[in-house]
Amino acid sequence: MPYYVYVIKSLSKGTQYVGSASDVQKRLSDHNAGRSNFTKGYRPWVLVHKEEFTAKAEALRRERYLKSGKGREVLKKIIK
Repeated sequence: MPYYVYVIKSLSKGTQYVGSASDVQKRLSDHNAGRSNFTKGYRPWVLVHKEEFTAKAEALRRERYLKSGKGREVLKKIIK
């Protein structure tokens, strides 16, 4: 089963959030429904980027990297 790293952007605040999940559309629905404490105050969210991985561990490594300082710089280049 593939696993994904995704980046969503708040339409109300412009904030980005990086996460990982096996079903990105379901996870995006959760964020927009307020079922995530961190993101519920910034709704609505739109998907701006996703990457597919074959293993959950790979996706979690990539998520951790994208949340780092260097990873945020990479995201600026990917998402314009």
